[in-house]
Amino acid sequence: MTTSQPATPKKVPVPKQAILAKAFHWVNIISLLLMMSSGLQIYNANPVFGGRAGWHFPKGLLLGGWLAGGRDWHFTFMWVYSLNLLAYGLFILITRRWQQRYVSGSDVKALRVSQNAKRKTYAWHRVVYTAIIPILLLAIASGLAMYKPAQLHWLASLFGSWQMLRTVHFITVPIVLGFTLIHSLLAFRVGSMRLIRSIFVR
Repeated sequence: MTTSQPATPKKVPVPKQAILAKAFHWVNIISLLLMMSSGLQIYNANPVFGGRAGWHFPKGLLLGGWLAGGRDWHFTFMWVYSLNLLAYGLFILITRRWQQRYVSGSDVKALRVSQNAKRKTYAWHRVVYTAIIPILLLAIASGLAMYKPAQLHWLASLFGSWQMLRTVHFITVPIVLGFTLIHSLLAFRVGSMRLIRSIFVR
């Protein structure tokens, strides 16, 4: 009499990511965190909501020490973040990764009629990935308008007023954070933690 041995589950290989893709993600996260903390330092000098007596963020979240220091950090990493996004966009274009990254008609159809949960997750991933582009452009445009309001007065005027410009720029931050969270959750649903790890480690 023979006893059957339980099948050994196959080890799912970790997806291989291009070294440039990993570098772009690391630079994005580091520069975004530094921009956020230095941006909160700027915010505290004159809160967007409530004037100088409005809500202030705790000092532990701030970077720069004071207004000028916060501005120096913020505008330095604004360039790092923006140029990194530009380089990533060119990378996606040259390698034709845009064909797998951005929403298409088949994704819209899948969201409407597909019964495949994984296919719908892929479709939602591409929808989110595509929808964040105008938000990033708005964040950069409003940031540049505040960085050089005299030289880029035509850009600043598109927002109507200085308060509206600051409000729009501030609101883009939680949207980008929300995108990061949703992007990570969708990646987790598709490929579990191994997919998320693959973009940051070997």
